[in-house]
Amino acid sequence: MGHDLRGAGQARSLPAHRGSAAVAQAEVQRVVSERKTIYTAGAWRSAASGATREVLDPADGSVLAVVAEGGTTDVDAAVSAARDAFDLGPWRTVPARERAALLHRTADLLRRDRDRIGLMESLDAGKTLEEGRADVDCVVDAFRYFAGLVAGEDAGRVVDAGDPDVHSVVVHEPVGVCALITPWNYPLLQASWKIAPALAAGNTFVIKPSEITPLTTVALMELLAEAGLPDGVANLVTGAGDPVGARLSAHPDVDLVSFTGGLVSGTKVMRAAAESVKKVALELGGKNPNVVFADACATDEGFDTAVDQALNAAFIHSGQVCSAGSRLIVEESVHERFVTELARRAERIRIGRGTDPGVECGPLVSAAQRERTESHVAAALAEGAVLRAGGERPDGPGYFYRPTVLDRCHRRMRVVREEVFGPVLTVETFRSEEEAVALANDTEYGLAGGVWTSDAGRARRVAGRMRHGTVWINDFHPYLPQAEWGGFGKSGIGRELGPSGLAEYRESKHVYQNLAPRPVRWFAG
Repeated sequence: MGHDLRGAGQARSLPAHRGSAAVAQAEVQRVVSERKTIYTAGAWRSAASGATREVLDPADGSVLAVVAEGGTTDVDAAVSAARDAFDLGPWRTVPARERAALLHRTADLLRRDRDRIGLMESLDAGKTLEEGRADVDCVVDAFRYFAGLVAGEDAGRVVDAGDPDVHSVVVHEPVGVCALITPWNYPLLQASWKIAPALAAGNTFVIKPSEITPLTTVALMELLAEAGLPDGVANLVTGAGDPVGARLSAHPDVDLVSFTGGLVSGTKVMRAAAESVKKVALELGGKNPNVVFADACATDEGFDTAVDQALNAAFIHSGQVCSAGSRLIVEESVHERFVTELARRAERIRIGRGTDPGVECGPLVSAAQRERTESHVAAALAEGAVLRAGGERPDGPGYFYRPTVLDRCHRRMRVVREEVFGPVLTVETFRSEEEAVALANDTEYGLAGGVWTSDAGRARRVAGRMRHGTVWINDFHPYLPQAEWGGFGKSGIGRELGPSGLAEYRESKHVYQNLAPRPVRWFAG
């Protein structure tokens, strides 16, 4: 998953005004009133079993909200509603310009509610308020992009059959019922990357947000209804991956599964979907290199920028970003100077509740995620890594972990091979361009990477040889909704965003029309 975090990364002077805890809690409770967070056929419902789940505030571990805990019965009802809406309802035959208009109305509503939804994203996921608001801005961009992409489309691509009596055209039709399964780290953004193209193409869907961070997805469904989306087109089931995600992936009436999350869960989704041979799109994370050549640090300005961007690459949203630049690969000649300054700045990062003034880095999303991070750091130190910053919990409540810099790392370390999804940066060194490229590509993932150099030729060579779906040159983290996002290797299958992101939600059909039919006379009889 990629994220345009430039606004959050550069906004070092934070506004003094924050929503009070009471106002925030009231907004959350309004969205999840009566614990009805399952949405099917245009109505909000409790779980069929009556089960509920507590959503915790990662800043202090308190209960933020109570939501419905759906099961297979709820999934079946939601899929049935989506199936009926696709097979019998009008959405798939609505002209593209009208679908585009609904996406624009949704974007307008998101813009109207930017502050409240950004606050909810901050509370639920633990990120800073600035990051939460920036996420809403990115969601608006995604809805507007896909609206524009389909608004002016023609009736199809004409194929020259070489015969004036033949009219041949390739048209695009919606896939059908889409199961959309989203992660906990960027719940609203990842939902939009799936919902916007699915609706633009004329599909219906059932979405399952992470059970850890479901609140802004609930809010987004409210806005889709307010924008005028017909009942049954959009459906939501809150609940755990097993059984909700598992049932969606295997359901015979689902035509496509789009999943963003971890590698283990993604392979389960793929196996389940294979039984009914449905389309699958997977974005499964990365272990992303940030390669810094010495020439990028030749001036004080260049050095400062490269260090600053290395911090942003690794520690935005406490490192809980699948495209995080968690592997710093720095040229040996500038290694010590670079890491010393990096560690000094990492120690000064202000951690705390994301809605508090001056906070730059929030908590991890859960106790389990913090324990996972601690396990990776402990293993790295046992394997010979050198701790340069962080490496511990701060005092007080919540799931906080200090931004951590681990020096003298090597490829055999677990912390270098596996996705940590926490505020942990590993440091490796190289002496030649060839070695830098080899280190950057020495991963089973291939989502994203960066290269820092003042040599334009080197920049193009290295970027061209890096086996990653996105490569930044002298930058890290920005994305464009009009450019495809996805990875090589075990980072997944398919692409989100861009024209290919829309194509994931379409089937191509060749329509061949004979304008002057006549007998073939192949058979004499």
